[in-house]
Amino acid sequence: MDYKKLLTQVERTLSQIEMTDAATSTSIEQIGETIASNFRDALGITGGRIYECRRDDETYELVGRFGAHREDELGIIVPKDYKPVELVLENGVVVMEANDPGVDPVLEQKLGARRFAAIAAGDEDYILGFDVAPEMKREDILFSLNLIRYTINQKLRAHRFESLIVEAQRIQQSILPQRVPQYAGFDIWGRTVPAEIVSGDFYDFIPVTDNILGLAIADGSGHGLPAALVVRDIYMGLRMATDRDFKIIRTVEKLNHIIHRSRLTTKFVSLFYGELETGGILIYCNAGHNYPFLLKGQHIESLKNGGPVLGPTPDATYKRGFVKLEPGDLLCLYSDGIVEAHDKKDQEFGLERLQRLVKHNRNRSAQEIGLEVLSKVDKWSRGAEDDRTIVIVKAVAP
Repeated sequence: MDYKKLLTQVERTLSQIEMTDAATSTSIEQIGETIASNFRDALGITGGRIYECRRDDETYELVGRFGAHREDELGIIVPKDYKPVELVLENGVVVMEANDPGVDPVLEQKLGARRFAAIAAGDEDYILGFDVAPEMKREDILFSLNLIRYTINQKLRAHRFESLIVEAQRIQQSILPQRVPQYAGFDIWGRTVPAEIVSGDFYDFIPVTDNILGLAIADGSGHGLPAALVVRDIYMGLRMATDRDFKIIRTVEKLNHIIHRSRLTTKFVSLFYGELETGGILIYCNAGHNYPFLLKGQHIESLKNGGPVLGPTPDATYKRGFVKLEPGDLLCLYSDGIVEAHDKKDQEFGLERLQRLVKHNRNRSAQEIGLEVLSKVDKWSRGAEDDRTIVIVKAVAP
């Protein structure tokens, strides 16, 4: 066998399989057709069969064919304890002759197989059986089928990973605010721009009562899927705490215990949570988050009261802070992806630049201010280094 030529065929096959849509029995059948076409000369493959695992009764069902016998009977059931099936699940690949111990020649004839040459695909979801030329050596078939198995499983793993990411993105979109809250006396707006498909940043507007609105912003260490999963816990914890009418300190302490017990690799989360009353009183707790700032006239006040980030220390203590928003005041909440964005000279956008920008645009709407900040940071930065979140709360005349 020309192994160099075989490897070239494997690479070409992988490229063709990459264009297959999804990991279904139909797409597995398409993959089988591609393999049969590319390896007809090297392995004498003329066709094959697709068996799908039926989890309810521990059997495999013949659900598809490709190549020369594609129009033959389907629906044949093969027990999971059938010796060739046991061996392919154990080793990933197997080649057996009709007279080998454990092979049922009657069943193989019904299936249309001259030799049991097969690979396991996915997490035992599928078995692909191939019709190979009788003159092919067993060791050459095993070598080739192992390469083919690797090619198929790479495709199935990639599809599974993409599905998980899409699902994570869907979940995250569902927990972010779907609309701007209408809250008497205030103009409020927020947005998260993820660095990857999913974000480790999070913000929320929580109606606690008719006269109290919860404001939250959080940032899980890192970004991507692990950080997105941990901020999902923040979302759930805040919602449960407000439903049970927990006080702010109790809420933050509960969240700290939840994150500390998490098995995820991302276990550090900064959080700012406050409850804004219609009269303008804001009671808050800052658990290690970038200090939000309150713009009152030309004076800027940082909201620092609280404690350490959530996660590392299970018995951490926290304290509350109080501020009052008067008409004309503006509160800005942001994540570190805003102030730590770097330009080509490696200079940070910085807190002072953010404060000047917000102050300069304070007479515009909350949405216009937030969009202006995101636009300026995007132009400043050399790429999406980290997730970016901005929340603007303006006190207006009721």
